[in-house]
Amino acid sequence: MRVLEFIREKREQLQKNNAEFIAKLEPQFKNWSDKVTQTIANTMNNPWISLFKPSEDDEQADKPIIQIPEAAKVYNDLQQKIGQETFVGDWFTVDQACIDQFAEVTGDRQWIHTDPERAQSESPFKTTIAHGFLTLSLIPTLTDAVDSDNNLYPDAKMVVNYGLNQVRFPFPVKSGSRVRARTTMIDLTPMKRSIEVVNEVSIEVENSKRLACVAQTVLRLYF
Repeated sequence: MRVLEFIREKREQLQKNNAEFIAKLEPQFKNWSDKVTQTIANTMNNPWISLFKPSEDDEQADKPIIQIPEAAKVYNDLQQKIGQETFVGDWFTVDQACIDQFAEVTGDRQWIHTDPERAQSESPFKTTIAHGFLTLSLIPTLTDAVDSDNNLYPDAKMVVNYGLNQVRFPFPVKSGSRVRARTTMIDLTPMKRSIEVVNEVSIEVENSKRLACVAQTVLRLYF
């Protein structure tokens, strides 16, 4: 009986100590949390933070969109192209030098990309292959987006890469292969001074039925 009483007393004492410890900590945590909340609030209320707003159009999401004339004209023109193939690029050779340069920049020097001899004997593709992200990074070149003499959106003051919705690499690009891009416009979103354009870009490999990459690119056209 004494043993049981001793265990019960120790358990009650431990529970009491835990409760006292938590009671001491709670005010400190609350005070720290209040300070963090106040700091964030002060930061967001500072005038300079407004300079970093990604777009004034985003704040008007729940209000009727009244576009400036330049943006409205381009938006109306582009609406006619939704669902249509808008671009077919020229063939581009992805050679070993291109792959090696990408490996150096990214630090991804895995042998399947950079060691032709080992790839020939050990890889199921019997040759080196391009990094998936290399294929993806070629989209601006393959779609002529970097050609200053052939501006795809000449009425826009600025075209910004806003991101990607979906990216897939169905089949690898072997070293020495030629690839090209096909672009289909799939969505448009009007904003006051800009237009968001979503294109589906499919990268083909010459003499192959399988695509190397399929990605939805998101562009912002600013006027």
